[in-house]
Amino acid sequence: MRSLAFEGGKGCARAATRFAAILLVALALGACSLFDKDAPIAPEEPADKLYNEGLYLLNTKKDAKAAAKKFEEVDRQHPYSEWARKALIMSAFAYYEGNAYEDCINAARRYVTLHPGSPDAAYAQFLIGASYFDQMPEISRDQDRTEKAVQAFEEVARKYPNSEYAVSAKRKIEIARDQLAGKEVDIGRQLLNTRNYTGAINRFKVVVTRYQRTRHVEEALLRLTEAYMALGIVEEAQTSAAVLGHNFPDSRWYKDAYALMQSRGLEPTENKGHWISQAFAKLASGNL
Repeated sequence: MRSLAFEGGKGCARAATRFAAILLVALALGACSLFDKDAPIAPEEPADKLYNEGLYLLNTKKDAKAAAKKFEEVDRQHPYSEWARKALIMSAFAYYEGNAYEDCINAARRYVTLHPGSPDAAYAQFLIGASYFDQMPEISRDQDRTEKAVQAFEEVARKYPNSEYAVSAKRKIEIARDQLAGKEVDIGRQLLNTRNYTGAINRFKVVVTRYQRTRHVEEALLRLTEAYMALGIVEEAQTSAAVLGHNFPDSRWYKDAYALMQSRGLEPTENKGHWISQAFAKLASGNL
């Protein structure tokens, strides 16, 4: 019995020794990971220090993207501070200055979501529109960004009509809408050239009903005259030419429309009940 007890005691002792050795190794490894210079735990920096470093990078070093990252660090380390709110709008601005438009849009949208009642909310919304506006492609390409620019600027005008950005937003809306109208006319011309008159009419109709205040509406009315004449729908062609002449009597497009009428022995005659006349009646009454 004594022999077994002794053997058992020696077994426990050996197990305890092994456990102690394993524990010492684990503690040693843990200490290495805690003090590993390659993976330090960075202490928090004061919010104002990070913010001012961002301003320095933006204004003095002209490194907009680095500045944006510094402003983001304010939000990461001090998410509930007033500095975080200021840093968020500054990060959006810095990204815009650095032409990092998608990052700007994301930061500005986050700002509008988190601080809709802030004095800087109007500017954040304006930055969204400006980011899309600066990416507007030429007329021959897809105009998705142009449409998004219009939507974003319309939000500025609607939600913040008394802000200093509303006037600029409306001006940019006009430019973007003119581009959208130009795209419709460009497609309509192509359809005319392939004798797809119905498709062309639909494109020019969009210009007349949605983009009447753009410079492309005059050409759209001429092309409608041409398309309707090609289809033999004389009354619609006469109305289109008459509306063109009534609203833009000195337009070169009206001269072409009038010449087309004359070549067929016709005169521009307006049907007041036609959709073209109705569209311009709404414009005159201020309902558009």
